[in-house]
Amino acid sequence: MACLPQMLLGKYKSYSFYHVIFLLLLVFIVTFLGHTLLTPRGQSVDNLLARASLAVKEMDHLEVVSTSRLIYLQPKLLLSAKEDVLVQTPWLAPIVWEDTFNIDILSEHFRLQNVTVGLALFAMQKSMVFLKLFLETAEKNFLVGHMVKYYIFTDQPSQVPATQLLTGRQMVVLEVDAPKQATSRHGMETISYYSSWRFLKEVDYLVCADVDLKFLDHVGVEILSSLFSTIHPGFFGRSRKTFAYERRPQSQAYISYWEGDFYYTRALFGGLVLEVYRLATACHEAMVSDKARHIEAAEQEESYLNKYLLYHKPTKVLSPEYMWDEKLMNFPALLKNMRDNDHWIIRRITKQPRRGDGSLQESSDSFNSQGTVTTSKQDVVKGTSVLNATELNPV
Repeated sequence: MACLPQMLLGKYKSYSFYHVIFLLLLVFIVTFLGHTLLTPRGQSVDNLLARASLAVKEMDHLEVVSTSRLIYLQPKLLLSAKEDVLVQTPWLAPIVWEDTFNIDILSEHFRLQNVTVGLALFAMQKSMVFLKLFLETAEKNFLVGHMVKYYIFTDQPSQVPATQLLTGRQMVVLEVDAPKQATSRHGMETISYYSSWRFLKEVDYLVCADVDLKFLDHVGVEILSSLFSTIHPGFFGRSRKTFAYERRPQSQAYISYWEGDFYYTRALFGGLVLEVYRLATACHEAMVSDKARHIEAAEQEESYLNKYLLYHKPTKVLSPEYMWDEKLMNFPALLKNMRDNDHWIIRRITKQPRRGDGSLQESSDSFNSQGTVTTSKQDVVKGTSVLNATELNPV
């Protein structure tokens, strides 16, 4: 009988041990499932699409985080940062100009959230000549200090220049077929497809840019939002009736003369990967529908982009600082303020200039080489269109 209490005590300890193990396993499973279900990178695109569009649902996409101690000027409620330009859209989305944000505060927010940004661009056929200067100037000025992953789609992989990347930056080269016609494009189709299974898992934000851009000055996390777009410099300050919208009612890109907020360029847009997926998918499907009826929109992909953004308002709009054209100097308000204060407007991005023979200005700047290039190989088929995307060996 004396052994009975000891036996019961031993069984109790055994049961307690198993209970502890069970509880630990339960906590692990709940934590794993919670992370999978709540983190966008861990969810399937079908599950994410069931949610309301973030671009419509929420304007403030930044999480509340505890930042480090920063010293900066106090915001002044009674003083407008800009007097001659619009700094907020009618739907309360900010229009980003110099002096309308504090880059130190924004950088700290995004750094603490461990944000990774994808930068997707197409270097096809003759546009390959722009790639070297694009990469060199991006390494100097694009999201410096943050994690960036370049996705370069090209039909000439052997011509991709070996570029030294800053710490925390990566490059992925993806071979795709050249379009059969010079006017045809499959950019939206490709962005849609890769967003659905790859970008969604690898990056938080996706920026889509034309390869012939040159980064003149700092372009940082101030551009990031659920869905951002850039005002086209050729239509800055002009009436909506003069915008290059598609005006034929038969087209899926049709916008009447009485509609429109701004005219956006396709050269620079982006946002959260899910929102870019929604945009690219809608534009591609609209183009397929028009093509079946032998309709080609006036500005091709840009026409469909503007139609989408008309009814899915961007949560942030980039001013012409982010797509500068010297012709903007003809606007008296801009010219006056630039004379009064050289830093009132920062010319951040522009199109690359050409020499008389069509060649480009070469850059001799060097960078710290600590980036990486990832590798894999696969064929991609989307409907009846074969993209033949192949990820290449390290450059």
